[in-house]
Amino acid sequence: MPKRQRHQLLAQYIEENPFITDRELTRLLKVSIQTIRLDRMELGIPELRERLKLMAERSYDSVRSLPLHEVIGDIVDLELDKSGISIFEIREEHVFSRTAIARGHHVFAQANSLAVAVIDDAIALTVTADIRFIRPVRLGEKCIAKAYVRSISGERSKSKVELFTYVGDEMVFQGNFVIYRSAGDRDNGGGENNADRD
Repeated sequence: MPKRQRHQLLAQYIEENPFITDRELTRLLKVSIQTIRLDRMELGIPELRERLKLMAERSYDSVRSLPLHEVIGDIVDLELDKSGISIFEIREEHVFSRTAIARGHHVFAQANSLAVAVIDDAIALTVTADIRFIRPVRLGEKCIAKAYVRSISGERSKSKVELFTYVGDEMVFQGNFVIYRSAGDRDNGGGENNADRD
């Protein structure tokens, strides 16, 4: 494949899926990882970690319901009371040593913390979670969780959050969460009460 055509395809793949890894690009373009890295450098496209940081800096509201360091995974998009996306890479410490399969509580923790983080309230707690593990997640895979707030009931009550976790285009986890939300700070935008939270 000519270099110019490869560059166009590489830029297109990253545009369509900013979460794509260099390794996945090597499979799609049938070139070495060194070639992918050189092509990215020539095109001025940062590596995955940098792309995620840039997305996070410009595309999300501030989490109100818990400190950011308590969210499992990196939030890359957040619109409070609407939707959110986080990404979580499965590393050695997240898997069973014998099988290299992720322990379920790590996949659940990413989903649960995003379901809470997407709520626009100073206090948000999981009331119930109806979850389904669709297929095992393995060492080195990146879990992309997408949360959608489906309803907010009453002034103080609860919100329903639907969540899907993907590895690439394949769904690996699904959850329906009911999240309790406190009513006290709903209308003040969180300014004063959040000032001393961090």
